[in-house]
This record gives sequence, structure tokens and C-alpha cells, in this order.
Amino acid sequence: MKALVLSGGAGTRLRPITHTSAKQLVPVANKAVLFYGLESIAAAGITEVGVVVGDTAAEIEEAVGDGSKFGLAVTYLPQERPLGLAHAVLIAREWLGDDDFVMYLGDNFIVGGISALVDEFRAHRPDAQILLTQVADPRAFGVAELDASGQVVGLEEKPEHPKSDLALVGVYLFTPLIHEAVRAIRPSWRGELEITHALQYLIDVRADVRCTVIEGYWKDTGNVVDMLEVNRTVLESLEPRLDGEVDEASQTIGRVVVEEGARVVNSRVVGPVVIGAGTVVEDSYVGPFTSVAENCRIVDSELEFSIVLRDSSILGVGRIENSLIGRHVEVTPAPGVPNAHRLVLGDHSKVQIHP
Repeated sequence: MKALVLSGGAGTRLRPITHTSAKQLVPVANKAVLFYGLESIAAAGITEVGVVVGDTAAEIEEAVGDGSKFGLAVTYLPQERPLGLAHAVLIAREWLGDDDFVMYLGDNFIVGGISALVDEFRAHRPDAQILLTQVADPRAFGVAELDASGQVVGLEEKPEHPKSDLALVGVYLFTPLIHEAVRAIRPSWRGELEITHALQYLIDVRADVRCTVIEGYWKDTGNVVDMLEVNRTVLESLEPRLDGEVDEASQTIGRVVVEEGARVVNSRVVGPVVIGAGTVVEDSYVGPFTSVAENCRIVDSELEFSIVLRDSSILGVGRIENSLIGRHVEVTPAPGVPNAHRLVLGDHSKVQIHP
């Protein structure tokens, strides 16, 4: 069995971060989202991985390498443009051969991994197996319709009027029959080859399409709110570790990780928090659910429920919360300006100004 990991896409909902960085490499608890998926694939006993890449191919390849650090053998599969999930299967046809495979969206996060799902698929080997989860607003997702027995009878991509609240999670398992399906469908109104259409094709030809409704934690980390929420979830399971320097004037409370080479000086850190290697926290407060990456400076500031990427500085700006701060960013106070009024008044005006 192989794995097809999708790591293309523009990541428009995470801009401006994704103007200069692949969305799959934005860190959660100081580790790229993509890495959690690759670790889950390796834990499921799959070693051959094809990574579909687009405009950010160089950055993805630099981060993942040949896959050996994850126990994987990685092959990169270029996709000229993100033309849909089914299109990714189409361009990977030669590499996939006649093997079964799991397709994993590289910006998705599933607590607990996929080992149980892969074992279930191997045991029963349906033509396709999908994951579903209940969501508050299914209009933003692929949506499944089930009959009274729990069998999948229909699938729609981002429907205006959803027939259920069951959204497709970004993990799919297929036999080679899916190749027939992706060749049979046509682009949607979005100009993409939709995996929901390919699955509907399988349903229409009476293939064995099964679903598993998961109750565990799943997030598509495509926007800032979800990214911060995933960061919070991962940090909740943090094991405290103080490998760096924490001086006597500082206080760490709860699940706090201070990586080797980091320094906490005259500061208060309340976990769960991770402070990356080489980072300095001085005269500051870092509060719960915060990840600060390597080689950052947090000075005379307060930070909570936020993600700070590497090589960034937050200096003397009071309190920051619910924020995602990119790489090589400098956050400093605005220069003071005298209090003054600037007016353009017409004839016979009357203006009252508070002193």
C-alpha cells in the first residue's frame, strides 16, 4: 500500500503567511503540519509516499528531503496547477501503479493518526473508504448523504444547500478502481476534477464505497482560526521540559517546554507553551497555548494563544493574543506623535474640540 500526500495549493486563506511559505509547513507546536501527517502514515506501516507539489515544491522538498527522517521513501510528483484532488490522482497514476493507496491532504490534522483506518481498509478492502465528521457549516466542504443504514448514497462538493452535516475529512483510501473514476469525470464549475465526483461515479456503478464517521479531533488548517485551534490541541498534550536556561527571576507554570539554547529572563511563562531553540524571552509574559519558534526575541511584551514563526521579534508592544506572526517579522511600538488636530473648515463653521 502506498500514500499520496497532497502538498500543492496556494493557501489563500492563510495569506499573507502563504505568500512566502507553503501552507503545509506552517508550524503547529513548532512542527510543520505536514510532518504530523507523514508521521501518521509511517505509523500505519506505509513506507512509499508520493508527495504532490506545486509552486512551493522547492520549499516542501527542502523540508521533507527523501523522507528518511520519517522512515519513508518519498517521490515528488509535480502538479502544474491545483486542478482538484481527483486531478492529483490522475497525474500520480504511473507512480501509484496497481497498488492500493491512502490519499492524505497535507494541511489536515487528525488526532490519533490513521493506523486504525488503514487496518480496517486492509481487512475488508472496499473499493473506497472515506472519513466523515460532523461540522457546523458543511457548505465549505465535500458533503456526504447517507441512507438509513449508514451507506453513502450521494456526495456533493461545497453545496449551497447541504443534504447533511457530514463533511469529508481529508483522508481517503482507494483500490485501483479509482483510476477508472477519475478518467470518467469532467471538471466542475470550479474548473477542477473533484474527488467527490469520482466517488459519486463509484457509487453510481455500484462499487463498494464505505464510510467511517469519526468523533475524534480533525481540522483543516487552512485558516488562521483553525491553525490556532490545532496549536492549542497539540499543546494540551505537551510534556514539560526545560532544556534551555530559565533564570531565578523567572517563573514557569504548567506544561512548558524551553528548548536547548533558549533563554527565559525575568519573565513568567504559563503553559502549555513551547519556546524554540535560540529564542530569548526577557521581561515578558508568555501565556497558554502559545508556540514561539526558534531564534525569536520576546522583550517587554505579553503574548498568549498565538503562533510566532522563526527569526521574529516582538519588542515592547504590550499584549498580543490570537495571532499568527510569520518569519523574520519585527513588531515594535509605533513612534509617539504630539496630540494635534488637523482641520479644513468651510466659511462660517463652528467646531467644538475637547482639550
